[in-house]
Amino acid sequence: MKQLNKITHLLVLLYFAVSLVIFLSFNSVKGIFGIEELNTSIVVNFLLIGLVLFLISMATEKMEINGLLSQIEKKEIEKNELKAKLYDQDQGIKLKNIEKKMDQKEEERDSSVIRPRQNIK
Repeated sequence: MKQLNKITHLLVLLYFAVSLVIFLSFNSVKGIFGIEELNTSIVVNFLLIGLVLFLISMATEKMEINGLLSQIEKKEIEKNELKAKLYDQDQGIKLKNIEKKMDQKEEERDSSVIRPRQNIK
């Protein structure tokens, strides 16, 4: 889609550049196209063709932008899922550590009522 977007933009640029050159040098190139004089219908037809090309170019750009936005949304959803998994794993590790500490404290309490004396020098 990206290549199509570039091609349509270049096509519009080329069309209007060629049209500008033709209109500016019409007196010297009017025999080539078989047109003897410029009238409003010829100019309007040139502009309508240019408008159609421009609208096609804008449509391809809009489609490309929508595709990129959908990719960004998918990446953000994946990122949030990974963050949630990481958070759950982190909380699981913390819960296990807290349970181990509580078990150790309960074992210390159950083993004897009086703690052995410690000599500190």
